[in-house]
Amino acid sequence: MSKDYRVLLYYKYVAIENPEAFRDEHLAFCKSLNLKGRILVSEEGLNGTLSGTIAETQQYMDAMHEDPRFADMMFKIDEADGHAFKKMFVRYRPEIVSLNLEDDVDPNKVTGKYLEPNEFREAILDEDTIVIDARNDYEYDLGHFRGAVRPDIRNFRDLPQWIKDNKEKFMDKKVVTYCTGGIRCEKFSGWLLKEGFEDVGQLHGGIHRYGTDPEVQGDLWDGKMYVFDERISVPINRKEHVVIGKDWFDGTPCERYVNCADPTCNRQFLTSEENEYKYMRSCSHECRISPENRYVKEHHLSREEVAERLTAIGEKLPETVE
Repeated sequence: MSKDYRVLLYYKYVAIENPEAFRDEHLAFCKSLNLKGRILVSEEGLNGTLSGTIAETQQYMDAMHEDPRFADMMFKIDEADGHAFKKMFVRYRPEIVSLNLEDDVDPNKVTGKYLEPNEFREAILDEDTIVIDARNDYEYDLGHFRGAVRPDIRNFRDLPQWIKDNKEKFMDKKVVTYCTGGIRCEKFSGWLLKEGFEDVGQLHGGIHRYGTDPEVQGDLWDGKMYVFDERISVPINRKEHVVIGKDWFDGTPCERYVNCADPTCNRQFLTSEENEYKYMRSCSHECRISPENRYVKEHHLSREEVAERLTAIGEKLPETVE
């Protein structure tokens, strides 16, 4: 049964003059269609995720394709039960995806070879090819392609340094990379080429397109794909779903993400509802006893109640909490 709403994922590297004016006009346009979501605008292009009804999202796509700058922009589409966002934001950024490079990469001039889903599947099965996940560690931990390398990073901008630190492992190999919708790989694969890697490919359209491709049907993907909206995660493999996420506290299979209750930490981690209660949605003892702990405040826990929870897991409150 089809659903009434859709979520659009899209980007386009294209010159946008006066992006601040574009931002203001685009925000008004999106609001006129009752859309909700997040869009980044810069001189180098557009990067967005939107939700709305089928009619509203279709109006948006039609209007964008009428603009010569976005005539060939690829939209990845998911059906949804309702909005995936609470509000509509359009913001200016120096980059629509940030690598913070001294010498920036223009994907329209240098980028890795585009691999269609079936070609990418062949690359995964090739023992001589290194598959590098271009996403953050918490995205990888929820789901990834079988055999893919997990960079030890929490932010995309840290990826180039991680590659430099591990360059000898990949330099003489065929390298293919992937990300959610393709935008991060456009820059990352181009940067790899500029760094001297000779054989570099990227999954065209990202994981999302791979999962919706009628031929591969998400094959060789394990877990779920992390998404940056209210849904948190979506399934990809339509042949077989394998849970690979592990609960932060006890290592049991888990695909439920939360943010650490200590706002100075805010780490995203996987945990069950039971363990969220038990550990007060906090990834460490230090976060559990933080004076700013949001879980404690949300549930109006007294100092005595916090002490009881801590005792149950073999911890205790310090004598004084500053």
